[in-house]
Amino acid sequence: RNMSSAGPEGRKKMRECDGLIDSLVYYIQGAIADHEPNDKATENCVCILHNLSYQLETELPESYAQSIYMQRRNISSNDKTPGCFGTRSRRVKEKHQDMPLPEEKSNPKGVESLWHSTLIRIYLSLIAKSTRNYTQEASLGALQNLTAGSGPMPFSVARTVVQKANGIPSIRTMLHVSHPAVKKTAVSLLRNLSRNTSLQNDIAREVLPDLVSVLPESVPGSDIACETTASICYTLYNLTQSSSHNARLLLSAQGLPKVIAISMNDSNMFSKASRAASVLLYSLWSHTDLHNAYKK
Repeated sequence: RNMSSAGPEGRKKMRECDGLIDSLVYYIQGAIADHEPNDKATENCVCILHNLSYQLETELPESYAQSIYMQRRNISSNDKTPGCFGTRSRRVKEKHQDMPLPEEKSNPKGVESLWHSTLIRIYLSLIAKSTRNYTQEASLGALQNLTAGSGPMPFSVARTVVQKANGIPSIRTMLHVSHPAVKKTAVSLLRNLSRNTSLQNDIAREVLPDLVSVLPESVPGSDIACETTASICYTLYNLTQSSSHNARLLLSAQGLPKVIAISMNDSNMFSKASRAASVLLYSLWSHTDLHNAYKK
């Protein structure tokens, strides 16, 4: 667990270590099967996998990337970005959302397991069943890492979490825990998931009222709560930017007074949350059909 935090070279060596990832996954599967999701060894295994999934999309070797990803046939040959990684343009990101991974291997090995639906379901199961905060946070964090990029893999993982594995209810429960780091990581994961336009309505329907309910009445006093508040605002921004229906959902959940109050705090210490709330307000105002409702 300590060594998996050693930086890019350490992660690379551990990912390449024959049988290591498979053994970690095997142990966690056994713990879940034996109804033992709270033991310390399971926590250590999940924390290692969490660390090994960090920057995974950008750190995979180019030759490996080409062998597992679909060819980017819909993207202009003028695109100079090598392989499938590194590009951050909105145009490419949108196209990647329609480019799923090839059919999954039924028996993944090594690094392939890190984004396989089997492990995604294991993380969701631990989120739902474990009461150990570090295990919950690491499971959420691993999914956050896997959905953080803009290539085909993050969007494929996001689809698995939201649509194939029905993971939103388990993540939604984590919004209401008292542990601030778990809540922060759950919100960060939802923020990543909400970038995928094809999933936004599903996510909003399941979790938008909960996001509004955990928004504070004003800018909170701690750094971690302030970051969480900013992430909630950016998640709501993603969910409402292109959907008047979702904006109305935010309105009916009594979210507008909270967002206004957060946006009006001009203290430098809490500017991150205030700025995020202001961006959200600006976006909400673009729905001209809701102006009368806003004014009321």
